[in-house]
Amino acid sequence: MAQNERELICDALQKDLGKPRTEVLTSEVGSIIERAVKSAEQLPEWAKTEHPDVGDWQKSWNPAIYKAPRGTVLIISPWNYPMILSFQLLIGAIAAGCTAVLKPSELVPTFSQLLEEIMPKYLDPNAYRVVNGAVSETSELLELQWDHIFYTGNGRVARIVASAAAKHLTPLALELGGKSPVIIDSAYDIDLAAKRILWGKCNNAGQICVAPDYILVQRDKQDELVKAFQKHYNAFFPKGALDSPSFGSIVSDSHYKRLTSLLSHTKGEVVLQGRTDAARRRLEPTIVKDVAEGDSLLEEELFGPILPIVPVDSLKQAIDFVNARSHPLVLYAFSDNESMKQQLLSETQSGGIVFNDTFQQLAVSQLPFAGVGESGYGYQFMKYTYDTFTQLRSSIDMPKEAEARLAMRYPPHSEDAVKALTAAVYRSIPSSRL
Repeated sequence: MAQNERELICDALQKDLGKPRTEVLTSEVGSIIERAVKSAEQLPEWAKTEHPDVGDWQKSWNPAIYKAPRGTVLIISPWNYPMILSFQLLIGAIAAGCTAVLKPSELVPTFSQLLEEIMPKYLDPNAYRVVNGAVSETSELLELQWDHIFYTGNGRVARIVASAAAKHLTPLALELGGKSPVIIDSAYDIDLAAKRILWGKCNNAGQICVAPDYILVQRDKQDELVKAFQKHYNAFFPKGALDSPSFGSIVSDSHYKRLTSLLSHTKGEVVLQGRTDAARRRLEPTIVKDVAEGDSLLEEELFGPILPIVPVDSLKQAIDFVNARSHPLVLYAFSDNESMKQQLLSETQSGGIVFNDTFQQLAVSQLPFAGVGESGYGYQFMKYTYDTFTQLRSSIDMPKEAEARLAMRYPPHSEDAVKALTAAVYRSIPSSRL
């Protein structure tokens, strides 16, 4: 489907999001084709019955873990990467043997309508169905009992989804995003860091959950970083990003107004002034320096091409700044210092941690993708998506010949039987060793 319908998909996402064709083919269509093929190839290994390693006295029981589909699942996908964030989950559901309803976002109406039209050509509509609509349709879906729900979006709606799932004790996964910080070691190559951060921020005009949200940099390196951003912006967009075919639009008027309002209220200094075009919902990348605690740009996930720089005086101050906020989906850090990397690993918490690049971690399908706390929970990508939609069904098969060993469990219990049955209570516990 992704191969045959790629031109229609590119056209739909251009209309809905102004998304560049190359970006669609790379990040949406190509990624889905690759993950679908790899999942099909690896599925026999994923689905194998597992036999855990047990003591010799239990081996004859044939302990086993069978892989069973959870059942019928609901996938609620967002607007920013509507193809991959719909189908990388659907791939896992299909692989696990689940049936599924896919609810794409109403904010990308052309693409969502296209899915409803093309999916029945490739997937049995009795097993896989697209349901379009907005709040009322989604609310009606959430009233139904599902075997699993996977929601990708924001925390406000996630609480509604979680409350609806709780009524039926339905398990769910939430991928929510948040403010993903960047910490830059003052000893790192500032020019390279700026280039990689700006590239990560420009993908889909910053409208992605793993976009760098704000930067923490040593105060005396801030101006050097700003100059590097200006240099690489001019290299990426020689004529500016406003009319560049390599830069996308803001998804809706309300999101555009939200972003421009945040910019109008910042107390920071705008050092790379992104031009705007309200009629086309275009907002060029905008860099703001000297952003302080309590600024409008630090209130909520930006989800757009605005990048605030927060100057700090030490690594500890940067870590404290991150830890004072909700756990991010990803923490980015630029450093060649292994001690600093270990300090960040041990003293911060995030869904993922990426060193010396941005955004590119999404290309590694073998890594699990998940948030923690406010940034969500539940894993996806390849086998991890399969696992999300799979029930691990435990089993033993007790042979008749085991009866002699089992005899002690039956009452009345002799003194020897009690001693054997309660042996674990009195086992010797090793002392701790420093």
